[in-house]
Amino acid sequence: MNETTVKTGHPKGLWVLFGTEMWERFNFYGMRAILTLFMVNSLLIKEADAAIIYGGFLALCYLTPLLGGFISDKYIGNRYSIMFGGTLMAIGQFLLFISASSFDTNIGSAKMFMWIALFIIIFGNGFFKPNISSMVGSLYPKQEKSKLDSAFTIFYMGINIGAFLGQFICPWVGDVKDADTGVRDIFAFKWGFLAASIAMIIGTITFFMLKDKYVVTPEGRPIGGLPKNNDAGDFEEGETQTAKFTSKAIGIAFGLFAILFFVFRYILVGEFGFSSVEMGQLIKGIIYPFIYSAGISLAYLIMSSAESKVERQRIWVIYIVSFFIIFFWAAFEQAGSSLTFIADNQTDRNIFGWNMPPSMVQIFNGIFVVMLALPFSLLWDKLRAKGKEPVSPLKQAFGLAFIALSYFIIAHNVKDLGNSGLLAIKWLMLLYLIQTIGELCLSPIGLSLVGKLAPKRFASLLYGVFFISNAAGYALAGSLGAIIPATGDKYVKAEKIGINLQDVLDKKTTLTLEQAALFKKEQLPTEYTSFAGFEIHNLYEFFMVFVVLCGIAALILAFLSPRLKKMMNGIT
Repeated sequence: MNETTVKTGHPKGLWVLFGTEMWERFNFYGMRAILTLFMVNSLLIKEADAAIIYGGFLALCYLTPLLGGFISDKYIGNRYSIMFGGTLMAIGQFLLFISASSFDTNIGSAKMFMWIALFIIIFGNGFFKPNISSMVGSLYPKQEKSKLDSAFTIFYMGINIGAFLGQFICPWVGDVKDADTGVRDIFAFKWGFLAASIAMIIGTITFFMLKDKYVVTPEGRPIGGLPKNNDAGDFEEGETQTAKFTSKAIGIAFGLFAILFFVFRYILVGEFGFSSVEMGQLIKGIIYPFIYSAGISLAYLIMSSAESKVERQRIWVIYIVSFFIIFFWAAFEQAGSSLTFIADNQTDRNIFGWNMPPSMVQIFNGIFVVMLALPFSLLWDKLRAKGKEPVSPLKQAFGLAFIALSYFIIAHNVKDLGNSGLLAIKWLMLLYLIQTIGELCLSPIGLSLVGKLAPKRFASLLYGVFFISNAAGYALAGSLGAIIPATGDKYVKAEKIGINLQDVLDKKTTLTLEQAALFKKEQLPTEYTSFAGFEIHNLYEFFMVFVVLCGIAALILAFLSPRLKKMMNGIT
């Protein structure tokens, strides 16, 4: 047996990338668990604005892989990109630590440090994310590409071990409430961000020390080195070894991007100009149109570089599947915004006498992935051996169906809560279990699909393209998270002011100027939120939005799967 492989049939380099990604996900998901609570409680940002900022931040984190993938494929290779990205993310988390350490003396300065930190993390993730995924696919020679679904599911387990650790440790040290009074220690968030920074440093050092020994081909050649050192044996017969785009194609892509940017801006905020200064409107009017426009214009650019009909059809499959999973991530990423607010405001989090921090409730997703990733990997292997394995797009349709089911169940369990009833934490645990099953049908399978279908000369760039679907989903998640209706905690705050919040929402009570000022200070709503022209009156209607969106997407993708299978031209 070759010394670079282990008894599982997977190369040792997979486990190096597994460990590197594990620490990076500790860093990212640990920060994600406490970020919106830090914004709302320490920086006094409104919940709706925090949800939009959160969605915009995550969206940009999955848009910058386009830049990182392009620079990697064209100039510096996967290895240097991963080390550079990891270093940037460690610095960004440390700046969040500084922000959380200084808000009590100068909140303006603290917000500035937060924006700089998020900006640095966005670019760090852009260099790290597509390149480590691309390297997993590069570990396997052409004749072993059938192992990729299994390999990416194992890799995904590493992602979620890190997520589990981050979502446990960062809230444990950073989201602290007094056991007697229930008052949150708003100065503790800094320790969660510091833990995330340390984790990223460990991950970057792990990769640096082990890459030359294990992240190599069976012949011992380094994987992910400088593009100029690529070996012809790693490519399909006749395939170009470097990505090439004509000046005309690049010019058309930029022109298409500019036109679409203003079209999407008008659709989202109703104007072409930039008159608004509100944070939520700025993010929706700049970041979101940028993401949607970049995805479409880049589709044209990559298609212009396709060298054959087969290659063009395979790239189309990546784009078609990417569109549908936007709706999955829009629903799934409520974990860091609306589901966290519900866990904080209207959930009984008592587990055997211990009151779980609201930011830690997300941990169940990581736990369930760690428990289920290997069984899913074995399931795909067993079905493949019997010739019964579903085609990748159909697996992803199953993922959408599961997330629709999770929200359907939770919707019916919040239906009769009223304004002050508490949701039992077991229902959030069940939601995360079902969503995890959906995630394992969709996310690692999507990563594998890109690895199997993408031409090697711009594999990292196409991973960046695939992550645009994540970016677009996160952008939509921010917009949807912002329409969450008033929950129990809001009604309690209104009662303390001496006002019935339900009467205000139903327009039975008119606020005085003084009362309106108090409502603004306490971040209380004065009207119902809406989506696509429909008012959202309660949590039941809020959750049913995700049932409808994901359910319809699942049905259409399942219907298209046979056609997509043909377009994959022999790859499953």
